[in-house]
Amino acid sequence: MGNRIITISREFGSGGRTIGRETAQKLGIPCYDEAIIEKIAEESGFSREYIKERGEYTPSASWIGNALAGRDFNGYSPSDQLWTVQSNIITELARKSSCVIVGRCTDYVLKDKADCLTVFIHASMEKRAERIVRVYGESNETPQKRLKDKDKRRRAYYQMYTDTEWGIARNYHIALDSGVLGIEKCVEIIFGLY
Repeated sequence: MGNRIITISREFGSGGRTIGRETAQKLGIPCYDEAIIEKIAEESGFSREYIKERGEYTPSASWIGNALAGRDFNGYSPSDQLWTVQSNIITELARKSSCVIVGRCTDYVLKDKADCLTVFIHASMEKRAERIVRVYGESNETPQKRLKDKDKRRRAYYQMYTDTEWGIARNYHIALDSGVLGIEKCVEIIFGLY
């Protein structure tokens, strides 16, 4: 594969999706995040809502509970089917052209299949809480609870399918604190490394 792929892993509320989109736009290459959900829905038959909720997150924060839940007689779950379809689509997108892919364990899926720059975007709890209220609005839960829940479920999903710890800097080429650097500077740094 001669294409160069940027994978963006991120903490909820850190602006990783925005950084991915803006980096792709600056580089003139496609960015796959929401668009990947449509492709997965077409191939899997799962609804967009199911894919959006289960394509990066486990149903609960318990890794072991998720590993055992919803299995059929052969030990296969709908989440496993979704993982397989999602992994195949990610691999095919990387084969077609250079691009930015946000989330979905793409750093792991493409680890031995493509030339990747793997990026992890993080920020302090305060900066992320401020951002999710600004971007997504208020909800019945506190911003801190929303952040902790999403990150726990994302961490459990990553561990379940990759057997690797999510969010540890040594597992990525670069980790950027968007709360300190800002969105534009993160885009600039990734652009410069491409």
